[in-house]
Amino acid sequence: MPLDEDVVASIYRDHGAALRRFVLSASHDPQLAEDVVQETVLRVWQHTPEITGSLRSYLYRTARNIMIDNYRRARRRPAETLESGLTEPAAVPERVDELLNRVLVEEALLRLSKEHRDVLVALHYRRFTVNEAAVQLNIPSGTVKSRAYYAVRALRTILDEMGVER
Repeated sequence: MPLDEDVVASIYRDHGAALRRFVLSASHDPQLAEDVVQETVLRVWQHTPEITGSLRSYLYRTARNIMIDNYRRARRRPAETLESGLTEPAAVPERVDELLNRVLVEEALLRLSKEHRDVLVALHYRRFTVNEAAVQLNIPSGTVKSRAYYAVRALRTILDEMGVER
C-alpha cells in the first residue's frame, strides 16, 4: 500500500503531540518517545480502513502495545534495559496501562455534557458528598443524584464505543 503522506501528516498534526506526551510520561526518553510515535502512526495508517471507534483510543492502545513490546525485547537483553530510559522495568506494563486508562477516561469525560461531567468530577475526583456537590454546583441534591446516574450510564456507553475494556 503506497504511503499517503496527507493521512500520515493529518494523524501527526491532530494526535502527535498528545501521543508523544503519553509515551514520554512512561519512558522519560525523548528519542524513544519519538520512535514509538512514528511506529504508532505507521501501524495505524496501515490499519486505517479497519479502525472502528475513536482513532485517538486506537492510537494510544497501539502506542501502549509498542512500548510493552519494546520493554519485553529490552528485558531479554538486560544491558539495553538500563539504556532504554525505563527506570523500573517490572512496573512498565502496569504504568503504561494506568496512563492509557487515564487518557482514555479523560477523553471519554470530554465527550459528556458539561452538566454530567461537572457532577462526576465533583463526586469522583474531588470526592464531594452529594450535598457538597449540590452546594458547589448550585443545584439541588436530587439533581446531583440524577445527573450522576445518567452520567455514569453515558460514560459507560462512550467507553464501550471507544473499545475500552472495563
